[in-house]
Amino acid sequence: MPKNKDLKSILIIGSGPIIIGQACEFDYSGTQALRSLREDGIETILINSNPATIMTDPSMADHVYLKPLTTKSIIEILKDHPQIDAVLPTMGGQTALNLCIEADEKGIWEDFNVKIIGVDIDAINITEDREKFKQLMSRIGVPVAPAHTATSFLQGKEIAQEFGFPLVIRPSFTLGGTGASFVHNEDQFDELLTRGLEASPIHEVLIDKALLGWKEYELELLRDKNDNVVIICSIENMDPMGIHTGDSITVAPAMTLSDVTFQKMRDLAIKMMRSIGDFAGGCNVQFAVSPDENEDIIAIEINPRVSRSSALASKATGYPIAKIAAKLAIGYNLDELDNQITKSTSALFEPTLDYV
Repeated sequence: MPKNKDLKSILIIGSGPIIIGQACEFDYSGTQALRSLREDGIETILINSNPATIMTDPSMADHVYLKPLTTKSIIEILKDHPQIDAVLPTMGGQTALNLCIEADEKGIWEDFNVKIIGVDIDAINITEDREKFKQLMSRIGVPVAPAHTATSFLQGKEIAQEFGFPLVIRPSFTLGGTGASFVHNEDQFDELLTRGLEASPIHEVLIDKALLGWKEYELELLRDKNDNVVIICSIENMDPMGIHTGDSITVAPAMTLSDVTFQKMRDLAIKMMRSIGDFAGGCNVQFAVSPDENEDIIAIEINPRVSRSSALASKATGYPIAKIAAKLAIGYNLDELDNQITKSTSALFEPTLDYV
């Protein structure tokens, strides 16, 4: 299917200021996406609160708004540009996804007849709400660590008594490990649980058994409207579980996986991406693998957007993930897009690396 002819004007949400866990990788992806959309003659409107970026340069988008990333700003822009047909929130990290959800809950997209592309609301809710994610993985047969969600201090204490220590506390709807903690003993638990609940916009945390010492891997995927999925790159974290991926030294492609385990991981990643919603775009999937000879695989999380790993994978493989994701969001299929490196194959062909 070629480009969706109904999409003539698209709003792109930026990531806002550089903070811990969210830096220039989203400027990189946003810039690629803007160029990609303008190649197809689409009018681009950008909102970003950070002027110190390449994407906010006047030459990058047709209209640039340096405004706070709030629903009030979104409404003002939609009133200024009633011709906007769609919004692309996947290039601005967790900040953009959260703003997209907030605008959807207030009925803004529906009121202005704006379509969400590159992801759908169900996918965001499933992947960011830890309890929904755990339930979905159990339903489709993807192994996850034993875990329960808590929305109150008392619930959290009961879960800790059931599981014992060490534990991991993961707040819902946060970025870059905000509020997340490894808890090694009961003395730390009360303070870290309170911090996690306060960090989550919906006051919810997932408490699971810590997989300390397990190996950590990431896969970058793209999917088109025909449900074709391509795995762009595998990434191995040199540091084990317990060190945040943003702080870990990483290697692409993965080096210490057996072929059997890697193929199993591929199958699980594709199953996960196909299960979270009906959309065309990119995903980042994270796994833990036991360090023993069994190489048991546990799914950690899936992000329905481009990420810091997408930027790394793009540089490592030469495959412009954000550019292709933007093309897929406006209706192209993977086999209709050219591979920029080979010039003779399509974007449906997975990159093969003979270097590290």
